[in-house]
Amino acid sequence: MNPKIISLTVFLLAYILFILLPYRRTVVALAGSLLLVLTQAISLKEAFLAINWNVMGIFVGTLILADVFMESRVPAYLAEIIVGKAKNTAWAILFICLLTGFISAFVENVATVLIVAPIAISLAKKLKINPTKMMIAIAVSSNLQGTATLIGDPPSMLLGGFAKMNFGDFFFYKGHPSIFFAVELGAFVSFSVLYFIFNKHKEKAQLIPAERVKSWVPAILLVSLIILLALSSFFDTGFSYAAGQICMIFGIIALFWGKFVNKASIISGMKKLDWDTTFFLLGIFIIVGGISLTGWIEVLANYLAGLVGNNIFLGYTSIVFLSVALSAFIDNVPFLAAMLPVAIIMANKLQVNPSLFLFGLLIGASLGGNITPIGASANIVACGLLKKEGYPVKFGNFMKIGIPFTLAAVGAAYLFIWFVWR
Repeated sequence: MNPKIISLTVFLLAYILFILLPYRRTVVALAGSLLLVLTQAISLKEAFLAINWNVMGIFVGTLILADVFMESRVPAYLAEIIVGKAKNTAWAILFICLLTGFISAFVENVATVLIVAPIAISLAKKLKINPTKMMIAIAVSSNLQGTATLIGDPPSMLLGGFAKMNFGDFFFYKGHPSIFFAVELGAFVSFSVLYFIFNKHKEKAQLIPAERVKSWVPAILLVSLIILLALSSFFDTGFSYAAGQICMIFGIIALFWGKFVNKASIISGMKKLDWDTTFFLLGIFIIVGGISLTGWIEVLANYLAGLVGNNIFLGYTSIVFLSVALSAFIDNVPFLAAMLPVAIIMANKLQVNPSLFLFGLLIGASLGGNITPIGASANIVACGLLKKEGYPVKFGNFMKIGIPFTLAAVGAAYLFIWFVWR
């Protein structure tokens, strides 16, 4: 069979199964990538080269360090201080969301939700309130701020690897304010949505201090990692190897620190990591590489460029809000990986700065996942924790928070990027 037909068929089937079987997405991704190789739609060498190993290094290394950071209890300790300083329950919840956002800018979203969730659930139990809205707010806050930096979330890592952007480029890129400021503007506007949702909780929150920091070393390691990632941009301008290597080195240091200081088992520590998402990313790189190598990316780009003609604003708007709509139901990692080359080709055809379309694509794809409980990994994890506590989350209940939060955040970021980068 024609490799072009095989690659497209595998890609479309994988997407359909991602929607129908959200909890089996890794199996689907790996099976799809294996099928491409077995049918010789792409060679084993092409599959290997399709994987962005720098991004994989960043993801795995940061995940290891995040797990040790969580075990140190520093985030939980900080959260208790924030709750104690809040004037009422509403502001305690909002401060927890702010803490979630801050951590998520530097730690992978799923790890962030796992770090903050115990504090949110204990607060809800003490005050005898339903934790559902609070956990949803934590998940969407994590997804939002994870977009702000290079190491915050896999989609940001994908964009950084594709556009060869370094850590500092997410703040200022080619002399202009970059993604970080677009996300923060979106966060400021969407924060008002959360305030409206939780403002009825006027009672004063009182938590008995229970958390004791086991060690500040993981926090120091995390801060050091962030600084080194910023410095690495000066000698690895192509974002080809340094960031991944640095993150892996810090991950290994964190593992051995846990082994010798906390007497923790390295094997058990490795088992606790999010290997599901890790192998999912590997599979996605290969599946998207398949349609890219067989020419489908250019076909889609030509079609979209034909639809928008010479209207740059229509092209930009289409990219952003198509991304929002699709990523609400499709995992943003495969969607973004497939659309990045499309955005570049469209930008070239319209003779516009590629950053306009790339940044708009990242905002739409990353924040659109906040609309539904299956739109992002952090949402799935948060809903799983709630179900375990006896609070199953319905699609409608999640979307009551997800839709207004997403529209507020995307709308503000969308306008910011347009006026800065058009």
